Amino acid sequence: MDTLRIQGGAALVGDMRVPGDKSISHRSVLLGALGDGPTTVTGFLDGRDCLATVGIMQVLGVRIERHTATGLTIQGVGLHGLHPPGGALDCRNSGTTMRLLSGLMAGQRFGSVLTGSRQLCTRPMDRVIAPLRETGASISGADGGGTAPLTVRPAAHPLQGVRYAMPVASAQVKSCLLLAGLYAASATTVIEPGPTRDHTECMLRGMGVHVVNEGRRITLEPPERLKGTNVAIPGDPSSAAFLMVAACIVPGSRLRIVDVGLNPTRTGLLDALLQMGADIRMGNRREAAGEAVGDLLVGYAPLRGSEFGGDLIVRMIDELPLLALACSQAEGPSRIRDAQELKVKESNRILDTERQLARLGAVVHGTEDGFAIDGDSSLHGACVDSCGDHRLAMLLAVAGLAAQGETVVAGAKVTDDSFPGFAETLKALGGAAERGPADA
Repeated sequence: MDTLRIQGGAALVGDMRVPGDKSISHRSVLLGALGDGPTTVTGFLDGRDCLATVGIMQVLGVRIERHTATGLTIQGVGLHGLHPPGGALDCRNSGTTMRLLSGLMAGQRFGSVLTGSRQLCTRPMDRVIAPLRETGASISGADGGGTAPLTVRPAAHPLQGVRYAMPVASAQVKSCLLLAGLYAASATTVIEPGPTRDHTECMLRGMGVHVVNEGRRITLEPPERLKGTNVAIPGDPSSAAFLMVAACIVPGSRLRIVDVGLNPTRTGLLDALLQMGADIRMGNRREAAGEAVGDLLVGYAPLRGSEFGGDLIVRMIDELPLLALACSQAEGPSRIRDAQELKVKESNRILDTERQLARLGAVVHGTEDGFAIDGDSSLHGACVDSCGDHRLAMLLAVAGLAAQGETVVAGAKVTDDSFPGFAETLKALGGAAERGPADA
């Protein structure tokens, strides 16, 4: 089941809930494993990336009970209760798993090797290797370089808290250091150059850890224990983004996406679309387990081109190719800056977004740090390729909904990494979407 066929022009109409937040799902398993007593999780993302984290924690001796596809109970083993693995820990294709796990494993009394897919083993890991070494951790990449497999050896001395100013805003690097900081002999302080998602800090506080935010400075005091807790995971705003943009650019569309996470560190695309004149309203806003949650009501409306950069970019780094697509359908040109990070995701999302959207008729020029987009592009169906990137696959499907004729997305199975049932969701909302074999 490797292709996704999209017939353009069908409006999306209806109510739905997207799968649980991927970032919070990873963290609920990692931190729940370190708790004293059980942690119950509802709304867990049953996607391949998060299941990689589950599998690794089970290998490390943590009992995880699956009640439903989205409901877990994690029997925490405490800060020092993990067991040595019998072999390498397979992160599959999940960069989040590897980067966060590197911080956690740096504080253990036993060694480990973190590996993953061929694609993951090409992604940069020096951004966690270097700061972890400042804590006294013994960690190295393949052949002493900055890529996986990562080898973590027991540190000769207890880890030391550090004061680390991140050169690039990254929630994964921040979370890696905070996880290592749980095992340090003194406080750990991370200074962000720009705002990043704060799910790790929120969850740590909920488990009794003293974490203080002072502007862009986050300080963690090493705890004696973490308390097991209950985690209710909202819908993933990065998954909701695909439906949101589809409703914005396909005439006649009208969607209500319920129970979406509205953490302000994750709403960059929402703010960018509103800047372009999108018809989006928020309702039923509330707080659940320390996270802002609400419903999004989205309808088709003409968009106007605009310029985006600075701190806004960090708040929607995973959604920037979607923003480029929306800009291609807007009136007038647009520019997206300060997005160099897109080059080192599951694919080079600047280059691959430009190339694949060009097949559909969108005029999106990749630049050194983002995109320059001509507006008013007329999209037409074509054969396109996911390039092994789950977000690119869904982006191309959304573009296909706005195109004339049929679009075929090859390599579409990767959508299961973060949005299981993506094609079925489009179909349920009225989109003409069918999954099929590679030779269909």
